[in-house]
Parts: sequence; structure tokens; C-alpha cells
Amino acid sequence: MRKIKILTEFCRFILSATFIFSGTVKDIDPVGGALKLDDYFKAFGLSSLEPIALFGSINLSSLEFVLGVCILAGVYRRITTWVMLLFMSFMTLLTLYLAIYNPVHDCGCFGDALIITNWQTFFKNALVLLPASVAVFKWYKNMTPLYSHHSYWFVALFAYIFSLGFSYWNYYNLPITDFRPYKIGSSIPQNMSIPPDAPQDVMEYIYTSKDGKERAFSISELAEVDSTWTYKDAKLIKKGYTPPILSFELYDNQGNNIADKLLAEGETVFLLVSPYLNKASDRNIDEIIDVYEYSKEHNIDFYCVTSSSEDIVSEWVNNTGAEYPFLTADDVTLKTMIRSNPGLLLLRSGVVIAKWHYRHIPSDETVSAVTERLLHPSESEAPAKKSPWIWVILSFVVPLLLVWIYDYKFLRK
Repeated sequence: MRKIKILTEFCRFILSATFIFSGTVKDIDPVGGALKLDDYFKAFGLSSLEPIALFGSINLSSLEFVLGVCILAGVYRRITTWVMLLFMSFMTLLTLYLAIYNPVHDCGCFGDALIITNWQTFFKNALVLLPASVAVFKWYKNMTPLYSHHSYWFVALFAYIFSLGFSYWNYYNLPITDFRPYKIGSSIPQNMSIPPDAPQDVMEYIYTSKDGKERAFSISELAEVDSTWTYKDAKLIKKGYTPPILSFELYDNQGNNIADKLLAEGETVFLLVSPYLNKASDRNIDEIIDVYEYSKEHNIDFYCVTSSSEDIVSEWVNNTGAEYPFLTADDVTLKTMIRSNPGLLLLRSGVVIAKWHYRHIPSDETVSAVTERLLHPSESEAPAKKSPWIWVILSFVVPLLLVWIYDYKFLRK
């Protein structure tokens, strides 16, 4: 029995850590989760469900977070382990399908924080999480609860409300932690470059001879290929290094890619990013115009970058009075750059200096001071503020700790 209890508690820890981590990283970036659900809907012919993608993303992350917390705290052990087993059974079958047919390139299990292949995801589920969920379901009574049954409701409800609130906070601001290659401080040109010593793709090239024989040639053996061979196919044997940013192209109205100019050394530019202008918020138009006027006065380039058609751009101009120039770019690139529509970036020498959600774009009264401080930081500036993660963790842990103390002193018999 002791060995079973140790095994159950170990599985409990593995499951709780995985689900809390998975739910948290999805809470950090609910827009990214919604985009991933869109990929699933399109892959399975359910594009009509796109309007509920954000709602689904937020509630899925909250479900994972609550399951992880309940398993860790040992509350509602029977129902929690039952739901966990059902969840992991479904996810294991789903990831097997994804691994075989690859309709979605990665499952998005851990958002952008940890990207693993579909086969890695399947093996993680089939060999670790599903067996662990079977163990805790079978021997759930061996899990030691941290609270008495009087407090179960509070732990589960608080975890759910906290997860929802944290997710919506990240949605109405920008993600508290940015896992993407356009995060503040990152260099776009550097993230596009391939180091000289980086591993290259290893390919095999399939040829057939005149007598119908088939042979695979490595790149070093291609010199042996003569006119008696006919090329048939190429196969990737081993994937080489892939830069975080595969391409970054910004086209002006003449069809010229001016990305290199805007990323050049010493170049400063504001980019108002909106993948779809017809879906963009216009509630902070005055602040956008203020930043544009400031940029003109200080000889700083300002562009709005979108993937929208000319008709939609014209409609935006008519509705907002926009005088700034427009560039076009791939919508996937724009949605990766910032989780806000529109959102504002400040670049210098290709480095992301600052990012603003449309709700927090500097106003006329603050844009000058904010921009000058960002572009010309003083050595005498105050030390950097503590990470907001400290307050997030405390706001979750402290209430649970206080309830645990009350539960331990007054409710347990």
C-alpha cells in the first residue's frame, strides 16, 4: 500500500504541475489560444465556430488550471480524477490523429511558451499523462487532501475565478510575459539570422534509373547522379536550425519591400499594427493621431501595417481621418507581433523598444516624455520595478493560504 500511495502522490504531482503550467501559459496569451483554436476549427471544417474561439480559449485554460489546482490540493478527488481521465483520454486520441495526419503543425498545449511536435505531444500524453491519470483515478483515496471537505468549494471556485480574471487581464492589456520573437528587447534582424555554425537540414534526394530502380542520394552523393537517373522526390531526414522569425516583409503602395530600410541601424519607427482594420478598435484614435503628430514633429517614421484590402484601408481612413501612410504585410506576422488590434510598436535599429495595447497608447500629454525616456534612457533612472509576477502569485497563494489556516484551526474535526 505504501508503494501505491507514493506512486499516486507522484502521479498527482506530475499532473498538477503539467495542468497548472498549461493553464497558466494559455491564460497569459488568450488571443494566441483563440488563434490556435481557429486553426483547429479550419482543419476540421468547423470555421463557423470562429466567433467562439476566444471564449473557448479562455474557458479551456481555466478548466486546465482548475483541474491542476484541485489535483494538487486533493479536493473533490473522485470527480476531479474522473474528469482528468476523460480529458487525457480525449487529448491522447486527438494528438495521435494530429501526429499521423498533421492538420495542425503543433497542438498548442503549452501556448508559445513551449512548442513541441505533434509526435512529442502524443508520446507525452500516451506514456506519461494518461497513465498518471489512470493511476490517480484508480487510487484517488491515496491522495492526501490539503483541505477539509468544508473548504473544497472555495478552492475550486477561487481557482476558476482567478484563472478567468488573469486571462481577461492579459487580454485587455498585453501578455504579462511575451513568449514570441517580437517581445520587447528583441532584435528582429537578429531573430531572422542563421548562425554560421547552425545545423543545416539533412535531405535525401530520390532518383529512379532507366531500369526502374530507385535510390536515395545524400547531398554529398549528388555528384554521382548522371543522365541515367530521373529525379523523383526529396525527403527531409533531419530538421536543421530554424530562426525564430522566418521572414519580415513590409510593402509600400508601390509594391516595394521596405522592411530592410525600417530595420536599418539608427532607424526609428512607430508601427501601428492591425491585421484586419475592419475588426480594429477605433476607441483610441485620438491617441494614435497624437503619436503620429509627434512622430512628424521629430522626424520619426510612422506607418500603419495591415493585411487589409485597399477598400478596407480607405474605409478606415474615412472613418478615422488617418493621414499616416500604410504598409501591407502577412496577417500571421502581424498577429504574432502584438496581441492587440490595433497595437503600437516602437522600433529602433530593428530592436523592439516598446509595445502598447490600443487601450494604453500614450496621449498627447505623455507621448513626448515616454518616447524620449525610451529612446534616451538615463543612467540615473530608478531601478527597474519588480516583476508583476510576484503580485500575481501572491494574489493567488495568499487567499488559499489564509483559508487553509482557517480550515486547519476551525473546520477540521
